[in-house]
Amino acid sequence: MELNSIILKFIGTDNCTVTPINNGLINTTYCVENNETREKYILQKINTHVFKKPEHVINNHLKINKVLQEGQYHLEITQPISASSEEFLIKDENGDSWRMTSFIDNSITFLTVPSPETAFKAAKTVGYFLSVINTQTLPPIEDPLPGFLNFEKRLADYKISLESGSSSLKENAKDEIELMNQFLWLPDQWIKMQHNGQLPKRIVHADAKISNILFDQNHDPMAVIDLDTIMISTILYDFGTMIQSYTNTTNEDDGTAQNNFNPEIFESVKEGFLFHLKDQLAPEELKNLDYAAQVAIYIQGLRFLTDYLNGSTYYSTSYPEHNLDRTKNQLELLKGLRNYLDCN
Repeated sequence: MELNSIILKFIGTDNCTVTPINNGLINTTYCVENNETREKYILQKINTHVFKKPEHVINNHLKINKVLQEGQYHLEITQPISASSEEFLIKDENGDSWRMTSFIDNSITFLTVPSPETAFKAAKTVGYFLSVINTQTLPPIEDPLPGFLNFEKRLADYKISLESGSSSLKENAKDEIELMNQFLWLPDQWIKMQHNGQLPKRIVHADAKISNILFDQNHDPMAVIDLDTIMISTILYDFGTMIQSYTNTTNEDDGTAQNNFNPEIFESVKEGFLFHLKDQLAPEELKNLDYAAQVAIYIQGLRFLTDYLNGSTYYSTSYPEHNLDRTKNQLELLKGLRNYLDCN
C-alpha cells in the first residue's frame, strides 16, 4: 500500500504534500498537508517491533484525552483521526500499522533546552499534565510496552548482551562497559522500593523529554505530545526522564561531549515539576527525586549500550557507532549530575 493510499483512507484525499519528520527514534513520522483545505496532520507508521500491540497505544491515547477534557485541561490536545472505516489504525500490505493525529500549528520543538526559563515552563507543563490525568480513579490503561520500566529486566538484558555480543563490538565499547559496570548497583534501591510497594502507582507519560513539549513562538508551552508510552508506574520516572533530557547541553548523539550537565536547568526542572505536584506526591517520592534523576540517566545509557552490543536493532541509527556515542553522552551526563549532587 502506497503512502498516498493510506492518507486517502484517513482523510478522503491524496492531494497532499507529505514531509518526513526525522527526529524520532522509534516510529516513522510524516507531516501531511491537505493541499485543498491547508489542514495539517501527523501520519505515523507505528514500530510494531517496539509496540507489539499498537491498538493499546490508540486506546490509551483516547482514554487520556477523555480524562484531560473532563478535567478542563487548558492546553491543546492531539486527537487521533479515524479512517473512513471508523478505525484508528490502518494496516498496509506488509502488516504495518498506521495512525493519524491532528496537527498543532504554529508550534516549535526543541532537542535541547534553550534556557532555564524554558526548562521551568516545560517541567511545570508536564507536572500540570500529570496532575490532571492522575485522578482518584485511574482509567484502565493498557500496557503498551510490557517490561519497559522493569529495571531488573534492563539489567538482565544488558548482562545477556555482554555474553552474546560480538567480540568486536565489545572491544569497541570496552571503556563504556567498564564505566557502566561500576554503576550496576545504582537501580537497586529503585527496584527494592517498587517491590516493597513504597512508590504509589500513577499514570506516567514515560517519555517526558523536551522534544515532547510543543511551544509557541514565545517559548510558552502549548501541548504535551507523544502519548504512546502512557502507562502505570512511578512518577519518579517522568521526573528522571526530564532531567535526562532537559539538563543535557548537547544533542544526545554527541559522543564527544564534555561537561554536558547543566545544574541551573536541573534546579529549574525540579521547581517546575513540583509547581503543580508538590502537594500530591508522597514523602517517598519527594525525597527520591535526585536519586530518580541518576537512575533514569543510567538506565537510558544502559539501553543504548545494550542495543549497541546487540547490533543496534531497537533504536534508529545513522552510522555503526551511533548507539555507542549515545552511551558515551549519557555517561558524561551522569558524571556531571553526580558531581553536582556530591555523590562521589
